[in-house]
Amino acid sequence: MILETKRLYLREMTQDDYGSLCKILQDEEVMYAYEHAFSDEEVQEWLDKQLARYREYGFGLWAVILKETDEMIGQCGLTMQDCSGRQVLEIGYLFQKAFWHQGYCTEAAAACKEYAFHTLKAPEVFSIIRDTNTASQNVARRNGMTVVEQFVKHYYNIDMPHLVFGIKNV
Repeated sequence: MILETKRLYLREMTQDDYGSLCKILQDEEVMYAYEHAFSDEEVQEWLDKQLARYREYGFGLWAVILKETDEMIGQCGLTMQDCSGRQVLEIGYLFQKAFWHQGYCTEAAAACKEYAFHTLKAPEVFSIIRDTNTASQNVARRNGMTVVEQFVKHYYNIDMPHLVFGIKNV
C-alpha cells in the first residue's frame, strides 16, 4: 500500500489488475477526453507504462481500492508529463463511471498531493486537463489548484486544448 484515506487505499497496479483497468479504459464515457475507448492492446500498453514508471520513478498511476469491497474503482497517482516542453509532476486520475460523483476522486487526488509534497518534497504539482473536462477540472479546484497555463496537445489526430492546474508546496 502506498497511500490510505478514510475510504480508499492506493497501491501499485499489477498484471492482475488488467480486468479492472479495462472497466475504466474501455468505457467510452470515461474516456471521452481521450476521444476513444482503448483496445485490449492499448490497455496492456497503459498498464505496462505504469509498471515502467514504478521502476523508473518509484511512482505512477496507482490502483484505487475501495476499502469497503476491496475493489479497484479507479486509478490515481503521480506521473512525469510533458507540459509545453518541460517535465512536470502531475496528479492524474480516471475512475469507473459507477463511482463518479461520490468524492472518491477528490479524496485520492488530495492524498496524492500530500504524498508529492511531504514524501517526494516536490516544490509544486500540476494536473493537465482537457478544456472540455469540467469534472476533472472541478477535482483539481477542490484540490486547491488554479489554472496557471494553457496549451494545445496533439493526440489521436486532434488538437486538444488543455488547462494546466497547479499548486505550490508552501
